[in-house]
Amino acid sequence: MRTVRVGFVGLGIHTRKGTVSRWCDIEGTEIVALCDLSEERIEAMQTVLRQHGRQPATPYTDYRPMCERDDIDLVYISTDWLSHAQIALHAMRNGKHAAIEVPAATTIDECWQLVETSRKTGMHCMMLENCVYDRFELACLQMARRGTFGEIVHVEGAYLHYGDKQHWNDYWNNWRLDYNRRTRGDVYPTHGLGPACQLLDIHRSDHLDYLVSIDTAALSGPNMMDVPCPDFKNGDVTTTLIRTRRGRTILLQHDVMTPRPYDRRYQIVGTEGFAQKYPIEQICLGSDEPLSKEETEKLVSANMPDFIEDIRPQLDRLEGRNKMSFVMDYRLAYCLQRGLPLDMDVVDLAEWCCVSELSRLSIERGSQPVKFPDFIGSKPTLPKTPILPTPIKLDKNNEKRI
Repeated sequence: MRTVRVGFVGLGIHTRKGTVSRWCDIEGTEIVALCDLSEERIEAMQTVLRQHGRQPATPYTDYRPMCERDDIDLVYISTDWLSHAQIALHAMRNGKHAAIEVPAATTIDECWQLVETSRKTGMHCMMLENCVYDRFELACLQMARRGTFGEIVHVEGAYLHYGDKQHWNDYWNNWRLDYNRRTRGDVYPTHGLGPACQLLDIHRSDHLDYLVSIDTAALSGPNMMDVPCPDFKNGDVTTTLIRTRRGRTILLQHDVMTPRPYDRRYQIVGTEGFAQKYPIEQICLGSDEPLSKEETEKLVSANMPDFIEDIRPQLDRLEGRNKMSFVMDYRLAYCLQRGLPLDMDVVDLAEWCCVSELSRLSIERGSQPVKFPDFIGSKPTLPKTPILPTPIKLDKNNEKRI
């Protein structure tokens, strides 16, 4: 498609921070519609369009008629998590590609619905995981594919992002804190897991096999609530260990409650090298001695994808998360315009998002291993979330099962 015609659903905190503005800087795009429950937010984004010399978009307060238009190619979804899947499903069923903020789905059943609907309709369904487009992550992925780290045996990722009361109140109706109150497990795994899975070539040359999760007590969450909340579900820290079929491991951690510095962990452990992004960018090659800051920067620069230079002027005008988000949006539009496979497909979406429910199941079953669904195949009838066989327990004389 020469021009990608976009409709945005959800103009909340992330969109206000630059989503519409970023798309105004992408050639070959047209912003057709803006949908939000708040007319004030819609008008704010219309102002952004005018500032960029774009035509006003058609306003909507209901996503359904917007998705049913004939002149939209892509529906870009930035609402609360619980509505992500239902909006994307409606978009695909009406012949629109869907791009969904993280996490794109909150349950395994939603993951299956998105996978099967994408296949049935032939529509792309991509999760907007911007962390795979961070500069250091892009360079390390290129190095991994070139064998710089040897055989990668272990990867780490995390989402450690402290949120005080003001942070939570920025979300409409305080929905994000409320989700943590009602849900146990790693509810936001994809910022850490997405880059890890790309490094390990997951669902291509390797596959996620099973996971084990454990969490701490929920000590900080209740204090964030405006009313007493003794039933707050999500622990302060959730830790998940994943094993792949080829015997590699991924360590994930989720913590939005304790005052730790922001950290996505991002560590690569290979037979011939090591890399980490936090707390400082470091690369070791062939020994445990890190490269100098200058050598590291030279190596990162030498391994940037070629297309980065094509968008250098736009990137230089942006700050913070908008840099990697712009690369993400640019690549999405670029691939749609040229009929190319997207950088992340619907199976990536499902595998990364299903960790939320799998981690909850593992924790609730005493940190028992839980198998990953095979989203490449057909949806099984039963069981939806198979667990590994329970280890045999013997009595103190090792004579009989208990």
